[in-house]
Amino acid sequence: MSLDATLNLFRAIGEETRLRVMILLLRGELTVSELTQILGQSQPRVSRHLKILADAGLVERYREGAWVFYRAAEEGDGASVAGAVLAALKSFGEVDDRVVARDRERFRQSREARARAAAAYFEANAAEWDRVRKLHLPEPDIEQRMRALIGEQRVGLFVDLGTGTGRMLEIFADRFESGVGFDLSREMLSVARANLDRAGVHNAQVRQGDLFSLPLETGSADLVCLHQVLHFLAEPGAAVKEAARLLKPGGRLIISDFAPHELEFLREEHAHRRLGFSDEEVAGWRRASGLDLLASETLSPQSDDGKKLTVKIWVLGAPAEVRRLKSRASAA
Repeated sequence: MSLDATLNLFRAIGEETRLRVMILLLRGELTVSELTQILGQSQPRVSRHLKILADAGLVERYREGAWVFYRAAEEGDGASVAGAVLAALKSFGEVDDRVVARDRERFRQSREARARAAAAYFEANAAEWDRVRKLHLPEPDIEQRMRALIGEQRVGLFVDLGTGTGRMLEIFADRFESGVGFDLSREMLSVARANLDRAGVHNAQVRQGDLFSLPLETGSADLVCLHQVLHFLAEPGAAVKEAARLLKPGGRLIISDFAPHELEFLREEHAHRRLGFSDEEVAGWRRASGLDLLASETLSPQSDDGKKLTVKIWVLGAPAEVRRLKSRASAA
C-alpha cells in the first residue's frame, strides 16, 4: 500500500462525523436513514461523509431495491484500517467518550425498534404464519428438497434457528435423536408447541432465545437449520456465524431463503428487511465462518406471474479434520 493511499485513508477517517460513522458500521450494517437518526444530522450530510469513506475503501455500499446498505469494509486495505480502528476503540474504552456512548445507545435503540417491529408482525400473524408463508413459496417442495439434501442418516442434535411454527422440527423429526428450536416470539413458540404435540413429535423442544447468542455450547450440534429466517434479520451474516459456532466438526448447516428479488411490498407488509440473497453473499458468510459449500439448489417458481419467489437452498459443512485428528489421537 503506497504512502499516498495510506494518507488518503487517514484523511477520510480523520473527521469527527466520519469516525463516528465508522464506529457504528463496525457494529453492524446500517441504512442512510438509520445513520441520520443516530447521528442527528441531515441525510445529504451523512451521504457525503459515506461517499468519502466509500471512496477511500473504508466502507462498502450495496443497493437492494429501494434501500442502500453500508457496512465497514471486509476486504482490501480499507478493511485492515477498519480492523485497526476497531482494535483502537476497544483499547480506548467507548464509554469514556460522551459522543460515542450516545451513538452507541442510539444504535441499540435503533436495533431494538427494528426487533420490536418484527416481533409485532410475528405476534400479529402467529396463528396464520403457515398460511402467509404459502403465499410466497411452494413449501412442500422446499421441504422435500431439504430432506433429500440432508440424506437419510440420523444425527444427534438438530437445532432450528428462528423456529417459528416448529415446522422444521416436525419434518426432520425422524432424522435426529433430539432437536431444539429457538425463537424470540412467545406467541410463535406457543404455536410451535401446539404443532409438535399435534404431530406427535416427542424428541424436540422449543425455547425462547436470541439466535445471535444462543445458550448452547460450541461444537454441540450435528445439524443446524436456518429456514426462511435470514431475510428478517439486520445482520444475517452474524446469524450464520453463530450457527457455524454450534456445529461439531463435520456438522452441517442448511439454509433456505429467497434468491434476490424486487418485491418491495414484502418489506412494508411482511417485515422483510432483505430482498433475498445471492450465492456470492452466502459464499462470503461461508468463508467468514470457516464453512465449506457441500451443496446448493435453486427452486424456481411454477408460474411467472410476478408474485412467486425463487428459493435457494445451501448446505454448508464444518471441516471434519478436527474430528479425524481427535480420532487419531484417541487411537494412539
